[in-house]
Amino acid sequence: MKILKLISALAIGVLILLASILLFLGTIDASKLKMFMLIGTVLWFIATPFWLKEE
Repeated sequence: MKILKLISALAIGVLILLASILLFLGTIDASKLKMFMLIGTVLWFIATPFWLKEE
């Protein structure tokens, strides 16, 4: 289950937060940001329920 936590953290940390910072800095454009955020959100929603069920 540690791999699922890693995937979830990377999806939030890299694909969503870092992409937002790069847009703010002017490194990427809005269409790339939207794609990164969509991929990050989908990965997060797929990975997170499996390790949240863990007791």
